[in-house]
Amino acid sequence: MQQAIAILDSGVGGLTVAKEVMRQLPREKIIYFGDTARAPYGPRTPEEVRVFTEQIVDYLIQYDPKMVVIACNTATAAALDYISSKVSVPVIGVIHPGARAAISATKSGHVGVIGTVGTISSGAYTAALKQLSPYVEVRSQACPQLVQLVEHGLYRSSQSLKVVEESLNGIKDSPIDCLILGCTHYPFLMEPIQQVMGPGVKLISSADETAREVSTILYDKEQLASNDESPVHQFFCTGDPIMFQRIATEWLGDHITRTPVVWQITKL
Repeated sequence: MQQAIAILDSGVGGLTVAKEVMRQLPREKIIYFGDTARAPYGPRTPEEVRVFTEQIVDYLIQYDPKMVVIACNTATAAALDYISSKVSVPVIGVIHPGARAAISATKSGHVGVIGTVGTISSGAYTAALKQLSPYVEVRSQACPQLVQLVEHGLYRSSQSLKVVEESLNGIKDSPIDCLILGCTHYPFLMEPIQQVMGPGVKLISSADETAREVSTILYDKEQLASNDESPVHQFFCTGDPIMFQRIATEWLGDHITRTPVVWQITKL
């Protein structure tokens, strides 16, 4: 039986990472868990987020994954080290991959970060960026409204631009040349964010770099899938399965129309 890559998030945001993993590693089976009933994680305490993340990982371990990807910035900041110490398989987050991509992209050394209240208040991105380049200047801003916009399937609605404009009001005039989308929900809003920030600011999604890290680790461990059959992906959510399936199908598109998919709802 093919071992899967387990990907978890507070809701649908981690689908941006799942999509990149599917694109870069089409032979790999994915088990995705979106905790949509308890989203968003951003306003919650780090302790609460750690408990939720541990519950999800404990649930996913029964499927014997070969890797766990915490595709949620808030959960990465609160629980990555803790979860890594608890399980025997590699566990990766999305903050360091995003920071690496930003350091590679910036020419001025001025980097912006937007994320949930939990992610921004943790200082995790500033620490990761400074670790890579001590002279980088970081401007951070919490944008709590954006997650709910995505979770309710309104990321393509007429109101999305107005909400994005209001959310970015404090950072859009900063002297930055790249902006880290420090929440995996935010790539759903890539177009309005780019429109507000302007063409001079490069948007950084951690999804690409995270998928590359997944590939590198599995290659080094000689665990890359070699089967020629299409993998059967599994998707779990804890909240409204109809909304979750609609967003996932819309976002993943042909990645799942050409691949067998099992949809399930669970309670933790």
